[in-house]
Amino acid sequence: MPVDTPLDEGNGPVLTLADLGWSEHFATQCGKDDAAFVPMRVCSVQRTTATGLGPDGERPLGYPPELRAGKLAVGDWVLVEPDTGRIARVLERVSVLSRRAAGIEAKPQLLAANVDTLFITTSCNADFNPARLERYMVLALDAGVEPVIMLTKTDQTDDPESYVAQARALSDKVAGVIALNAKDPAQVAQVSQWCGPGRTVAFVGSSGVGKSTLINALTGGGQATAAMRQDDAKGRHTTTARSLHLMAGEGLVIDMPGMRELGLHDVSGGIDELFGDITALTEQCKFRDCNHVAEPGCAVQAAVAAGALDPARLDRWRKLKSEDALNSTSMTVSRRRARALGKAHQAAQTANRKTKGATTGKQPRKK
Repeated sequence: MPVDTPLDEGNGPVLTLADLGWSEHFATQCGKDDAAFVPMRVCSVQRTTATGLGPDGERPLGYPPELRAGKLAVGDWVLVEPDTGRIARVLERVSVLSRRAAGIEAKPQLLAANVDTLFITTSCNADFNPARLERYMVLALDAGVEPVIMLTKTDQTDDPESYVAQARALSDKVAGVIALNAKDPAQVAQVSQWCGPGRTVAFVGSSGVGKSTLINALTGGGQATAAMRQDDAKGRHTTTARSLHLMAGEGLVIDMPGMRELGLHDVSGGIDELFGDITALTEQCKFRDCNHVAEPGCAVQAAVAAGALDPARLDRWRKLKSEDALNSTSMTVSRRRARALGKAHQAAQTANRKTKGATTGKQPRKK
């Protein structure tokens, strides 16, 4: 399956697999046994079906039972049986964004796959929250996705540069900071430097910050939009499901609903990268198991006392480290518990079959 083979014979612009993000990373996963399958990009996921995007357009996809436990993400590359539209295999991802699913049960929720750039979107008003922005940056960095902070609604503030300065001060790991009015096409054009043939970008952020307006400008589509409430700068949900779209120019964009919470798990690498200054200080502490609170010889507390480290930044680092450790442990325990319950259920079924066989004189069917 070559990277740049055009598959569309229509009268419009010829789309290739490469236009949809196909690369050697995916091509090398396909062997001779896969020659009968068609590669497609997942552009939406429903409870029991999905929608795939190929050079010839969209088509409904069916997926096997093992994928119905939330194991398929928007942006995935899949191999499809051309006649039935059934997914035969999900290809290994370049990157994957996931969070701890909302609710009591500790389990991961896939957000998007094979993303190159994550546009972390917030507005120049009360929605601007450094701690939330850092959460999204940790998510991106841990997945190997470049984070870009996008500040919207610049037309509603007298001092957008103050928000730009605050965003840039968060970390030098940010690939860029953009301030714009999403309703002005000339300003939206700033996004193009992160877009291009085969590249996939995604938008995350609170509801009402202008994600759908931006995506409409990029795709020429008709995503529903809604204004923020003026009293508290909180938005209303307009996007209700994750979806992948072709841009009007070149590239692809994934839209995601506004998130009320972003629970992190298994992102210690992203935390260490975003807070590299604190990570370096922890390695200079006198004691290896230092909690960085009141221990003697603590390099972290020494930096705070010297004014070299902002106590608020240290507090945010502590909260992220604690949450990540707790969620990661909870999910490990949940997986072990699920495996144990599965084994117990299987053992009970086997015992039940043997009991019935003994009662009726019949031998249980061999597997």
